[in-house]
Amino acid sequence: MQPQEPVTGPVPQPPQARGPLPVPGGPRGAAGGGGGLGKPRSRRGRLILAMAAGVIGLLCLGGVGVFVSLYDEATEIKRSEPDAVVDNFLRAYLVNRDDQRASLYQCKSGGDFAQILDYRNDIVSRERQYSVGIRVTWSTFTVNTNGKTGVVTTDLIKTASDQSGRLSNSWQFNVVDDDGWRVCGGSPLS
Repeated sequence: MQPQEPVTGPVPQPPQARGPLPVPGGPRGAAGGGGGLGKPRSRRGRLILAMAAGVIGLLCLGGVGVFVSLYDEATEIKRSEPDAVVDNFLRAYLVNRDDQRASLYQCKSGGDFAQILDYRNDIVSRERQYSVGIRVTWSTFTVNTNGKTGVVTTDLIKTASDQSGRLSNSWQFNVVDDDGWRVCGGSPLS
């Protein structure tokens, strides 16, 4: 026999570490089966993180719900009582002079607002003519209803900002219950 010739080529290297060796009879995926000893801890951490995120999300949604509820209650158009509707109408129409807001309290059709419009126009022209602000307030309301119609009476009081004059007139406002009470016109009582 002849001596073998040395083999040239890559020098064999020791095997690299590849994690723990599988434990015979051990749980599947516990060691070496694609899992690792660190996996259960990682899953537990993700579960805790997901639960915390869920609780925070629920708290945020609850906070949004409370905010929406409070906002809705604060901005709700109150048409449940005739005197409340007349009060809100007068505030929008005579004090803030906001026709769009006042329309929320007016009849859907058929109202007569000519006399209350004349009253407001008179206030505006006197403010311009005398360079003074005129504040409008009203007294307590008297409500008389008969089914779905009614009349609300009050005294409208004009006061000049320079305290030069104060004028009070009694007014009546016709109201109807049409998906909540609404003002259908106003006129002075003579």
